[in-house]
Amino acid sequence: MQTNPPRKIKKAILPVAGFGTRFLPATKAQPKEMLPIVDKPVVQYLVEEAVAAGIEEIIFVTGRGKRAIEDHFDVSYELESTLVEKNKHDLLDTVQKISGLARFSYVRQPVPLGDGHALLQAAHLVDDDESVAVVFGDCIYDSATPAIGQLIEAYEEFRAPIIGMASVEHSEVSKFGVIDGKPVDEKHWKISRIVEKPKSEDAPSSVVAPGKYIITREVFETLFGMNHGKSGEIRLADAFERMLENGMPIYGRMLEGQWLDTGDKFNFLRTTIHFGLKHPEVGKKLRDYLKGLEL
Repeated sequence: MQTNPPRKIKKAILPVAGFGTRFLPATKAQPKEMLPIVDKPVVQYLVEEAVAAGIEEIIFVTGRGKRAIEDHFDVSYELESTLVEKNKHDLLDTVQKISGLARFSYVRQPVPLGDGHALLQAAHLVDDDESVAVVFGDCIYDSATPAIGQLIEAYEEFRAPIIGMASVEHSEVSKFGVIDGKPVDEKHWKISRIVEKPKSEDAPSSVVAPGKYIITREVFETLFGMNHGKSGEIRLADAFERMLENGMPIYGRMLEGQWLDTGDKFNFLRTTIHFGLKHPEVGKKLRDYLKGLEL
């Protein structure tokens, strides 16, 4: 076992190259990651979570039609000047904080060949001795300790790839990668296999991977060695499976907090209501409106 402390995790990769077909026609001309939850786009919640966990650099893996993400995290001189002229200093402060959240880098995934292929596009921005957080665009967590921070804590203990884990109803497991393994303690598992989107009767558990990870150089090296996986794409789950087959350790951390999935219409609305009720401007009005509905 290593005796030197691991290098601090300061970078996060956010793959955001998907088409967002579940939200058409809203996503015909804008990225699904820019759809607003109350008054902030989904992707800003993810960035803010990462920054709260100590992440200093965000690497976006984008695709065609994702320019709005770059613009959102850039300085907007025209907008800021307008807000100054109109004496809207509260809004000015809100807007200026966005570009200062972290250092932002952007790489392109020219062809959609899988989430593992997306990560490879960012591999050159990660040092050989550096591990990195990975956050997929549908997975918001509302938690006292940022979900990425929980994974970083697990990485610092086990010094191995970490998969964020959550429990779902057994009838829902076919939507996710399902985890099999043995508990190490009340929060952590040592993972033995990952079954991608199984039928409910074939699932080894009801514990799934919601879309947050810590990956090490060994994960990148495994992805580099893959021409394609079982689906014909280069997928992170297939890389994990290959690593497990080769006896390499992978651990899971059961994430604490409320998982708010934004990957489909119903859960997007659910997430909007969740944050709407907590919003200082509209929370009370929304609560009163919901109470008055005749359902």
